[in-house]
Amino acid sequence: MKKIFFGAIIAAMMFVNAKALNAELLDVAKSEMQRAYQELQKQPQPPYYIGYSITDVYNRRLSSSVGKIETADSNRTRVLDIDLRVGSPALDNTHIIRGQRMSFSIAPTSFALPIENNSTAIKKDIWLATDRVYKSALETFDKVVTNKKVKVAEEDSSADFSIEKPVQYSEPVREINIDWARWEDLVNRVSAEFLKDNRIYFGKVSLSLETLVKYYLATDGTEIRQFQPFIRIYISGSTKADDGMSLPLYKSYFAFLPEQMPSEATLMKDVNELMVTLKQLREAPLMTTYSGPALMSGEASGVFFHEIFGHRVEGHRQKDPDDAQTFKNSLNQLVISPVINVTFDPTINEMNGKILSGYYKFDDEGIPSQRVSVVERGIFKNFLMSRSPIQGFEHSNGHGRKEYGSKACSRQSNLIVKSEKIMPMKDLRQLLLDEAKKQGKEFALYFVDVQGGFTFTGRAIPNSFNVNPLLVYKIYVDGRPDEMVRGVDLIGTPLTTFSHIVATADDFGVFNGICGAESGSVPVSACSPTLLVSKIEVQKKKKSQAKLPILDAPQSNVNP
Repeated sequence: MKKIFFGAIIAAMMFVNAKALNAELLDVAKSEMQRAYQELQKQPQPPYYIGYSITDVYNRRLSSSVGKIETADSNRTRVLDIDLRVGSPALDNTHIIRGQRMSFSIAPTSFALPIENNSTAIKKDIWLATDRVYKSALETFDKVVTNKKVKVAEEDSSADFSIEKPVQYSEPVREINIDWARWEDLVNRVSAEFLKDNRIYFGKVSLSLETLVKYYLATDGTEIRQFQPFIRIYISGSTKADDGMSLPLYKSYFAFLPEQMPSEATLMKDVNELMVTLKQLREAPLMTTYSGPALMSGEASGVFFHEIFGHRVEGHRQKDPDDAQTFKNSLNQLVISPVINVTFDPTINEMNGKILSGYYKFDDEGIPSQRVSVVERGIFKNFLMSRSPIQGFEHSNGHGRKEYGSKACSRQSNLIVKSEKIMPMKDLRQLLLDEAKKQGKEFALYFVDVQGGFTFTGRAIPNSFNVNPLLVYKIYVDGRPDEMVRGVDLIGTPLTTFSHIVATADDFGVFNGICGAESGSVPVSACSPTLLVSKIEVQKKKKSQAKLPILDAPQSNVNP
């Protein structure tokens, strides 16, 4: 208890110091940026734009494994990311050098800054970092110019940087008060529930608080300070089937504020339901390969759209000659079932009473967040844009995003799928059975829960996706009870899968997660109703070859 309490004091002290630093940090960084920009104008090849992204990061973590605290720590960092451009907006050092894969870490652009309130030290580090980035930008720009001379004409001749209206915005930094002593006791009691089942080999509950104070300053006059708190709770457990297959399940919760966190009753209910499901999974039959109709719950279909659709409408990919550019020439064409509408909306932080983690006021290039309608009744309308233009889309729509330590590119936010053809779940289920009968199938599949997935968008390998289901059921056409199965991955190619979407239910699911891509890990949400797809394909999941533990689990003093 003393150690945790001491950590709480340190975290509070760091927060107070951070608030005192806000005004001074902004002034120090601004003066050094202006000095660098003015002095570098005297060079033969001066920068035309400098942007400083400074992120103050505060993390507090608490995790418990089967009833005992496993991790309790806090830390603070400050990161400077520099976007320095030489050349002109039409052609600069960020231009893709053909013949090498697009990389967002070719040159160092990210640097640690002192967390102490010392303007001299901060100025010196910013000065040295800017000098290093400028020299690297000159070298890269020479390669860009040479590359253009020796390669064939580019398919997309659009500019490298969009000129946007400068913005000034500042919001207060507030203190996030969590009763860590109470939560230490609570996560211990919740995770101790896993001791009731000796066949659960991993049982953990974790709580994390991350607060970001994000500054963006640029030579075009942009000056932004925004505060972003993220609270995440995870309940995760894992068991093993007799054939060696590892079977994980988890439940996650997301909140911006402590009052939005789940209650103790909710956590206890959910951990016990998860344990029951793990036991059922352990005893469930192994699924074989399958091709046929399926239902995907709202959460599952949200992840499905995020993987097979969302990444393919990120604007920067349409410029990369190595990318498949699935929808590059699809403007105003039917690309999905005409019952489907897809938007990305980072301006909202909840929908239908459910919190959305892909919310932000300004993106990481100083552009206000915007709602983007990408698909309207199956017709493709727009890309998600950063400040890197593509042919026909010359300006950002507020989706230039990054994790601190990375360079921004176009990324997803709150993906929202809506349908022109909704029906009660019982009617959608009957439609599924009718489709299965029509295809001569003994059963259809119902994907209830998924872990995430991945997708390939490059030209060098087949464009495909893989979504990782956690909970899948067979729904029999002859009326037999639904049967839980295990051991499959949902696979396919995007355009074919899109063409098989038939209808949706009148429900709504939200998946809050972290998406990892070229510009690091960013919070996103995927929202969708339950989806009926007339044809999907699954393959066998990779299976561990390790045997079950030789010894029985040690006895616990927790009553089942």
